[in-house]
Amino acid sequence: MRRLTSLDAFFLATEDQRTVANVSALVILERKRANGRRLTRHAVTSLFAQRLHLLPPLRWQLAEVPFGVGHPSWVDGEVDLDFHIRETTLPTRGDDTALTELVARLAAEPMNRSRPLWEAYLIHGLSDDRVALLLKLHHAAVDGVSGGDILSVLLDDAPQGRDVPPATTVRTEAVPNRLNMLMRGVADIPRQQLAAVGAARPTLTHLDKVATIRSLPGVTAVAGWAGRLTPGKRSDSAPLVAPRTAFNARITPHRRLALISLPLVDVLAVKQAHGATVNDVVVALCAGALRTWLTTKSELPDERLLAMVPISTREADERGTFGNKVATMVVPLPTDVAEPVGRIRACRDALLDAKQQHKTQPPNLMQHANDLVPPVVFGPAMRTVLRLASAKSVRPAANVIISNVPGPRKPLYCSGSRVLANYPVSTIVDGMALNFTLLSYLDHLHVGLTVDSGLVPDVDVLAQALRGELEIQVGLLKAVKTKRR
Repeated sequence: MRRLTSLDAFFLATEDQRTVANVSALVILERKRANGRRLTRHAVTSLFAQRLHLLPPLRWQLAEVPFGVGHPSWVDGEVDLDFHIRETTLPTRGDDTALTELVARLAAEPMNRSRPLWEAYLIHGLSDDRVALLLKLHHAAVDGVSGGDILSVLLDDAPQGRDVPPATTVRTEAVPNRLNMLMRGVADIPRQQLAAVGAARPTLTHLDKVATIRSLPGVTAVAGWAGRLTPGKRSDSAPLVAPRTAFNARITPHRRLALISLPLVDVLAVKQAHGATVNDVVVALCAGALRTWLTTKSELPDERLLAMVPISTREADERGTFGNKVATMVVPLPTDVAEPVGRIRACRDALLDAKQQHKTQPPNLMQHANDLVPPVVFGPAMRTVLRLASAKSVRPAANVIISNVPGPRKPLYCSGSRVLANYPVSTIVDGMALNFTLLSYLDHLHVGLTVDSGLVPDVDVLAQALRGELEIQVGLLKAVKTKRR
């Protein structure tokens, strides 16, 4: 058995009738495989069967602790691939809108907690002789890096595949009965209390940097009080305050999705011209798109929007361990800057400052904060915090989520079918109904914009604004080159 950390458990606790913590990848593939045959559900099932022993999270099944006395555990259970791997066809053949609507609905559906928390869908009916594979995982089991590790096991560098290490004998575990789990939970209470005591000092000192609660009344005062009592490294910079927008509200169960691809060569050209990083450029593009989109709606706040930017805290020797090793930075977006080049430079400076600020915090701050909450009240407490943070009387913790994940620059194959694109599909929560997630593959940045359909009904307009922002930046570079000649 493997006990979930409080950070892993957080993603289970946030789920209700409106919120799910699923993270997904939509892989677009050539339908014809290297052997000349079409990609079928049988071929996908065979792929998973051959590599399941290399994919622990796909075997993990939840074992809940009665009365919430402790956090759940994972047991290495039986996997019914016929249940987890499914196929469907678009209602209108070749309709990209139908694809995004289907994926948004599937990605937002809660998963059966009595089974390992993953699903895969082979989707037919795409144009140009393509198919799609939607891999849906739960955030309690994987973060961005470990989710990428799963894809790296399933996808190959060559169309003929690769030699897979033979499966060792995997000893499956039965889910313990309720009495057994209750006894385990009670026996774990002393460890929970020690973890809470150990987490108290670093957490209270940096309480105003904890993403989920930083905007709640009194948090800044508590952090300042604890900082004065506790010697050590702490940033005394004024806390960033986010303006309220229409998409900083309680979400509904309904999602919309926009998928676009940006030429990576253009992003790299902008990066090179301004001495920035790819992440600086990505954040600046999102800022410019938000500025354009909100301006056309006459909803642009005077204050800068804030982005919550996840970062990995996973060490090199922790690769392949799965679970969650993440932290977040809160970064001001230059949505108040009209000049495109100024936005690039402002994002470069803001991200550099955020990284310096982050160094003053404990690397596991989010988990430390969760460790302070006893498991018996953990679920209700986490859902209450998110509801309070999205209340109209409280400033948002941040306005949007922006996540940029580097991916492979070499071609990949799934059961012999060439991967054409790989779009990330992420999640949203109360108070932040807009998520930009980007993943690079080959010569493109693939962008998934996940939104609440009621709060952001025009996500396609925002997606086009993002594409237009890159075109503006590239156009400025070309104009400078022409002038120099």
